[in-house]
Amino acid sequence: MHTTTVKRKRHHADKSRLVGLLLASFFRRRLVHRLLISATFVCILLLFVMFSIFAPSPAIENDDSVRSHSNSNQTSVFNVPVNGEIYTRDLWNSTNSNLFSGCSNARVNFAKADEKTHPDRYLLIATSGGLNQQRTGIIDAVVAAYLLNATLVVPELDHTSFWKDSSNFSELFDADWFITFLRNDIKVIKQLPNMGEKFMAPYTVRVPRKCTPKCYEGRVLPVLVKKRVVRLTKFDYRLSNMLDDDLQRLRCRVNYHALKFTDSIQGMGKSLVERMRMKNKHFIALHLRFEPDMLAFSGCYYGGGEKERKELGEIRKRWKNLHASNPDKVRRHGRCPLTPEEVGLMLRALGYGIGTHLYVASGEIYGGEETLAPLRALFPNFHSKETLATKEELTPFVSFSSRMAALDFIVCDDSDVFVTNNNGNMAKILAGRRRYFGHKPTIRPNGKKLNPLFMNKTNMTWEDFASRVRTFQIGFMGEPNELRPGSGEFHENPTSCICQNSGSEVKTGGFSNPQNQTHEGNKIEENRTEKKPTEEEREWSELDYDLDSRKQVQLKGTKIDSIPLLMGNEQAEVQEFFSD
Repeated sequence: MHTTTVKRKRHHADKSRLVGLLLASFFRRRLVHRLLISATFVCILLLFVMFSIFAPSPAIENDDSVRSHSNSNQTSVFNVPVNGEIYTRDLWNSTNSNLFSGCSNARVNFAKADEKTHPDRYLLIATSGGLNQQRTGIIDAVVAAYLLNATLVVPELDHTSFWKDSSNFSELFDADWFITFLRNDIKVIKQLPNMGEKFMAPYTVRVPRKCTPKCYEGRVLPVLVKKRVVRLTKFDYRLSNMLDDDLQRLRCRVNYHALKFTDSIQGMGKSLVERMRMKNKHFIALHLRFEPDMLAFSGCYYGGGEKERKELGEIRKRWKNLHASNPDKVRRHGRCPLTPEEVGLMLRALGYGIGTHLYVASGEIYGGEETLAPLRALFPNFHSKETLATKEELTPFVSFSSRMAALDFIVCDDSDVFVTNNNGNMAKILAGRRRYFGHKPTIRPNGKKLNPLFMNKTNMTWEDFASRVRTFQIGFMGEPNELRPGSGEFHENPTSCICQNSGSEVKTGGFSNPQNQTHEGNKIEENRTEKKPTEEEREWSELDYDLDSRKQVQLKGTKIDSIPLLMGNEQAEVQEFFSD
């Protein structure tokens, strides 16, 4: 009995011990599990803290950044780099330019002056506008005299228009050279001869705009035969843009060879060029038309609020026939001059670095130094004739706007790259001249594409902006084959006077080469018709500057990536601006 009781107690004790061991094992496993969970959580927390400490903050940007955009998951920074010239293309030369050359010599069948000039016909002209508008009149006067078999009297320059310049022809141009150079084409004299009792006062005539050769024969020649002496007034754009090649070549001989500035103007202009070359091997010349009258006439708006609208609105009243404009529409169509800052951004996007030297030809800038400041920041090497020459050196020129404009003309012509933010006469004449003398780069902004880009530039990176600028500027860089034959004004695109060198071949990647195949070879004439000017074009080019002298704006001392460039459709829509 006792033995049985002892066995039962041992059995219960063993059972209790087993239960205790099981319970202890259970609690130990839960403790280890909890410890593992806790350790894992602590590790994750430590990793998160370390990542937060060492990861870059999204709020930190480069010091040079312009603006970031909170409405995008990716930060986009418009940051103009300090350096330029990072592209593979040659910034200072045009592709294939060595394959072309100017060719304006008269052909053998072009009648000589001594064969065709009538002894009793004298033609006088009165030019209109500023220096370059008058230049177009002088060029066309020579052609008109040739058509009429008349002797040309040295042209009268405009002394009463906006520019208020009293200079006569011989004070701007070398008259003796002009007469001598053209002696085989027309007879030119300095003044009417004394015809004694037979003398008749000049009979005044104004021909229609863009008058064709038949127009001159029908309207002017009968009067000239009867009156002997005819004076054509307001003589600018009074000759058709489309002429046969022989007459176009005569235009080129006048423009590029016969019209030479006086020795004093030429000497001062060359000195300015030499001083720019002393500063750097290459330089850009910018014709910056951003004067108050330019902006008022364009009808554009540049964000100056009610003050700007009022100021430019008052100036706009000077032209009674101007229609009310829609500034947003005008800008969308690319008819607004780029601001100085926009010109600077375009040039930087094209690859010209902060060290580039910039010569600026300009009158009074709307907004003054505040408007120029962004351009100066982009191109600190900023020069003008006033900074390059002393007051004493400029004294013979400073009171004459045309002579001051002539100095700018010379520097712009001799520059490595010429840039304009307008499509006026100086821009056109220089563009054509630079084509004729070697297709030197001439940059004209593609305003229709660039203006929207400038308005949205802060919504993209600089790299994206620069890439788009380079794409939009294809066809606007002064390259060969950029313009179709006959497109634009002849002075801008003198196709008849540019020949492809014999044996050379140009890969255009587009329409066939428009230039002549040899220097003096015959070419097939195209049937070309004169495009009738629109009402807007007539308004732009018929500007009168008859402003009160007290209100007169005074002049201040006054290859894309190796791709052949072709013409874009937008070029036909580029707006004409003021004449000079």
